[in-house]
Amino acid sequence: MFDGNNREALARKHLDRIFQTARLDGLRQRPPKGWVRAIRDALGLTNKQLSARLGKAHSTLVRLESSEMADTISLSTLRAAAEAMDCTLVYALVPNKPLEQTVRERAGALADQQLARVHHTMGLEDQAVRGEDLTDERERLISAILARGGRHLWEDQ
Repeated sequence: MFDGNNREALARKHLDRIFQTARLDGLRQRPPKGWVRAIRDALGLTNKQLSARLGKAHSTLVRLESSEMADTISLSTLRAAAEAMDCTLVYALVPNKPLEQTVRERAGALADQQLARVHHTMGLEDQAVRGEDLTDERERLISAILARGGRHLWEDQ
């Protein structure tokens, strides 16, 4: 049976694999006039023709294309435009780096905070931990933080 920590780790691994194999480079930046306009132009559809395919007024399509550029378009509106041009709307949040790396970096930051507090206190007592011992303790803390699970990673300390 999987506990929450294992499920989170498996989910991260699964998503990291998907994002690693996906060819997203060309999709990261929207075309200068937006996706709707770019595909409409590439298909040779006029504003009037796409408006008719959507069953909307010409002015509605103008607002639709403007709202895409202003980042205010709704997913349902974008989906309708996609379907009218025989396209599929793909909606995704794409991590800038592997999720496992994000989680490990966060655990490292929390470990560093804990170590800074301990290091300060022990330094006052002339018992500061240094060098390899400090590195080992940091790795031990990271492992302990990761073992507690994801929710604890994101609580402010």
